[in-house]
Amino acid sequence: MAGSHPLDSETLADRGFTVVRNLIGPEECRALAALWPEQARFRKHIVMQRHGYGQGEYQYFAYDLPPPVERLRQALYPELAKVANAWNERLGRPRRFPPALKDWLRECHEAGQTKPTPLLLRYGPGDYNCLHRDLYGEMVFPLQVVVLLSAPGRDFTGGEFMLVEQRARMQSRGEVVPLERGDAAIFAVNERPAKGARGWHRTALRHGVSSLRTGERFTLGLIFHDAA
Repeated sequence: MAGSHPLDSETLADRGFTVVRNLIGPEECRALAALWPEQARFRKHIVMQRHGYGQGEYQYFAYDLPPPVERLRQALYPELAKVANAWNERLGRPRRFPPALKDWLRECHEAGQTKPTPLLLRYGPGDYNCLHRDLYGEMVFPLQVVVLLSAPGRDFTGGEFMLVEQRARMQSRGEVVPLERGDAAIFAVNERPAKGARGWHRTALRHGVSSLRTGERFTLGLIFHDAA
């Protein structure tokens, strides 16, 4: 993991998510949020309500990624790849992810997925993000990361990060994941292995953000597969 922050792989396996506290400091949070108006840093700008995604905006970074974003992506990937491989083993899937991000991205690019997917999101009063999955092609890395760059209660109110697990033959289970500025949530992109009476099976997850009541909320999203 990045720096000295250990990965709680047991919670990640049991719940489909885990939180890393203080992954980055306040100054780096402010510096990342301040990239928003630098249009040359980004390849695409999305206004959510135009596509039915919710309300708010996000921008995908262009390659070469800003150094802090590249460092985080590179530092987080190796431990997450170990978890991803363990998940695939439990589900009987043959794919194994290489230990280095560059080798996984090479596979993505060879499959035609060449566009970077790390993104910066901005929400204002009344904005929200509908429950969704970040799938951009056939090549999918099963874990992703969001880092909250704004301070709850000071920079904004509302805007909770949410996960919903769709359990087989059961009602869905919702989870609000409390984050402070600089905290990271690591969670399943699409599905995770769950232990049942008959062994391991897949359970699907979606994620979103509840409505902001006041202020402005910035988030960094780190996805480890590139897009077609």
